[in-house]
Amino acid sequence: MPAPLPPALERFLESLRCPLCRAGLRSDRGSLRCPSGHSFDIARQGYVSLLTGTRATSGDDAAMVQARDRFLRTGGYAPIRRTLTRMAAAVLTGRGTVVDIGCGTGHYLAGVLDQLPDARGLGLDTSVRALRSAARAHPRAAAASWDVFRPFPLVDRTVDVMLDVFAPRYPAEFHRVLRPTGRLIVVRPVERHLAELQARIPAMVTIDPDKEQRLQQALGPYFQATGTRNVEYTAPLTRQEAIDLVGMTPSARHLTHADLNDRLPPTGQVTVSVLATSYRPR
Repeated sequence: MPAPLPPALERFLESLRCPLCRAGLRSDRGSLRCPSGHSFDIARQGYVSLLTGTRATSGDDAAMVQARDRFLRTGGYAPIRRTLTRMAAAVLTGRGTVVDIGCGTGHYLAGVLDQLPDARGLGLDTSVRALRSAARAHPRAAAASWDVFRPFPLVDRTVDVMLDVFAPRYPAEFHRVLRPTGRLIVVRPVERHLAELQARIPAMVTIDPDKEQRLQQALGPYFQATGTRNVEYTAPLTRQEAIDLVGMTPSARHLTHADLNDRLPPTGQVTVSVLATSYRPR
């Protein structure tokens, strides 16, 4: 029996377009279909599979998604979520559209939608495991599989707020789909982020000291920064929380549970340090 069209996805149809021919999409017996006949299945978990052709860049695997879900449930990144939510709410005070690029489990998108009762949301991610959670993260949030390095399956100038939290960026596409009055909000780590864990686990992926300069060079032709907030605090961690925190990052791809368990104390603390910047389209 075909999966029914989730209400959140139905509300988003007018903003979606076929990734192959760029035509509009409509619901058709458990899938989305364009006038040319291109069809995209709706998974029983509620997300739509829009990816086609060559293999996408790798997304979080099951273990990384589980680690992310466990850690975020502890509230360890709650100050980041609150900051992001306030920045989005300052932009969008009524009805509108929020898109989360590289949404993961939908944690940040759900937080934003909680404070924007008239907004609808869409999360895009390559990870099927993460999308299973993202599709259930909020009643007004749809979810779709997509590679953020490809042109987005979205109609021009239909997005009011674009969220990019610890995710890759595609500046030209951000600019194309954002309304002229819209905002791009980018959250990224700085060098002090997770410093205590990096000191104990040298194999962790570190922050490139030129990362900030490269970000501004990439976004500069398309966007102008309107404000930046520095979110920095120290959070207590149990060993398992520290393992989950590392396990939800790219470092998890070359570290084992044993590697982490051997190097981490039963309890400790970690510095969380990120920048959150709101950009307006040029």
